[in-house]
Amino acid sequence: MKSYYVYILGCADGSFYTEITSKLKQRMTQHAQGYFKNSYTFKRRPLKLSYFLEFNNVIQAILFEKQVKGWTRAKKIALINDDFNTIQLLAECRNFTHSKYKPTR
Repeated sequence: MKSYYVYILGCADGSFYTEITSKLKQRMTQHAQGYFKNSYTFKRRPLKLSYFLEFNNVIQAILFEKQVKGWTRAKKIALINDDFNTIQLLAECRNFTHSKYKPTR
């Protein structure tokens, strides 16, 4: 069975890069060596593998990658730190129109 990995790299400029691959070790070598000169990470080396999660289903991996790419920096840091309580807190709607904040009648 083939494995797919969603990974987060910590970049030298403090940013994060999230991607999917089926060959994590090879992809990390490519990032480190600057294999793709036009890539986001090329000028942001050195890079650190901050997080990865393995999937057996490519569709699940793609969906998770898209989800994480849409997250705030704070949520990504919480994921890297395995702080699922903070992820939950950051995911909650804090808009005053949210049903949680509406007065009951």
